[in-house]
Amino acid sequence: MRQPGRQTRRPERRTPQTAAELAKVHERALAEAAARAATRDTTPDDQSLFQPRPEIGDSWERLRRLGLDPDAGAAAVHLGPAEIEHRRRTSGLDPLLPVLRGTLLEQSGQPPLILAIADADGHILWQEGERGLRRSADRIGFLTGARWIEESVGTNGIAAALRAQRPMQVHSAEHYLRSHHSWTCVAAPVHDPGTGRLIGAINLSGPAHSVRPYLLQLTATAAKLAETELRARRLESLHHLRTLAAPMLARVNGPALVVDAAGWTAAAAGLPPPARLRLPAEGWSTAAVHWLPSLGECVIEPLADGWLVRPVPLRSTAPAPAGDPDGPDGPDGPGAPDGLGGLGGLLAEQAEGARVRLDLRRPGSPALSVHGAAGSWSHSLSPRHAELLLLLATERNGLSAAQLADALFGDPARTVTVRAELSRLRRHLGGLLAHRPYRFAESVLVSVAGPEDPYDLLPSSSGPAVRRLRAGLAGGTVRLPGPPPLPGQLPAPRTGRVPLPPA
Repeated sequence: MRQPGRQTRRPERRTPQTAAELAKVHERALAEAAARAATRDTTPDDQSLFQPRPEIGDSWERLRRLGLDPDAGAAAVHLGPAEIEHRRRTSGLDPLLPVLRGTLLEQSGQPPLILAIADADGHILWQEGERGLRRSADRIGFLTGARWIEESVGTNGIAAALRAQRPMQVHSAEHYLRSHHSWTCVAAPVHDPGTGRLIGAINLSGPAHSVRPYLLQLTATAAKLAETELRARRLESLHHLRTLAAPMLARVNGPALVVDAAGWTAAAAGLPPPARLRLPAEGWSTAAVHWLPSLGECVIEPLADGWLVRPVPLRSTAPAPAGDPDGPDGPDGPGAPDGLGGLGGLLAEQAEGARVRLDLRRPGSPALSVHGAAGSWSHSLSPRHAELLLLLATERNGLSAAQLADALFGDPARTVTVRAELSRLRRHLGGLLAHRPYRFAESVLVSVAGPEDPYDLLPSSSGPAVRRLRAGLAGGTVRLPGPPPLPGQLPAPRTGRVPLPPA
């Protein structure tokens, strides 16, 4: 029931469901793209009735620009047996196979399906299912060792889930290659609970005419079960490290803690232990002393399964501030969705002249680095925070909550979600972000490093403004903010900041 006075989300356009309708969308979209290419018009016609879903349309446009033939695809990439075995052992997915097999294949009454498990690079490491269906899959190259990425085999479930990092379905003619139109694929990504790193995807494929709607939810649930199993194994490993760390800490003079390779605290002595230290995205360098936001300067020593961290006495007396994101009650404790980690109160002190770099070069792995008087950080970002920071970086005059909601969701009424995320960002980034309107502080120098292919810019985002930005970058009509000037150089004028392409 609709609640009185509550703003509802605008209805979305109907997505064609039947294979015949999708085939019509596929052929018309490719024809319109070819016509635009002939006239050098890079802007898709969003008003056309023959439009695929945003994620599918972006994929098609990217593949068309790459020159992939929808009838032939590209040369297949296959791993040899030794490389397949090596990737199986190092993927972290090997122990999950029994759980996934029992959850997804051993269910009575469901149509024949193929279960495929791919690594983060899209290589199919395992493939199981009904024999006749697997023979049909072999004919389109869907077999163990194949690399199932868009550049080779077009739009597909595994590639879509890995790029978007959320459960995805590619049904019938939503596949870019016409030879795949008789198939439907549903896939869900799997992340390492200890690091948040994408490690692979679980995929179910079957004939388009017999695939059931509930399979997407089933696959997403299987991915959650897999992550739960990985989390249990991580906790067991952390307990083992804790057993080894206790006698070591007893011999250390002064406060110290032992963390595992992902930064989770196994044991501590002489100081309140944070639940987790957010490790730099690029790893610790060979220097012995590093600056950690929640602890100050620390001596870092490698261990077999982690790190020994010893705060330098002059900086170790100040406790972590209340609400510190690295503290046990902070938002980066177990299960936290954010990737900003220890960018707390001290950032407010370094807003003057701070240099912020939003690194979006690696699809699916956005990162933020901050360089200022108090130190330097480099941390992973959640997809939503990366979207928000990109919008604020490309519009230095600022955006209201309604404008950001419209840019992200196509609905200016969804301000509650935007304000909640920005509140979390401002709590972590301190004085680097201002509000009324939301923007980077005047003195902050911001740059954005984008990917080589504009369509790899935040591939998980289907926000209207991000999609327009991709199209504008591809067409050469807009550019991302460049690196700030070096010390001693004059800063670029504010008029040089690049706004978002107009709607």
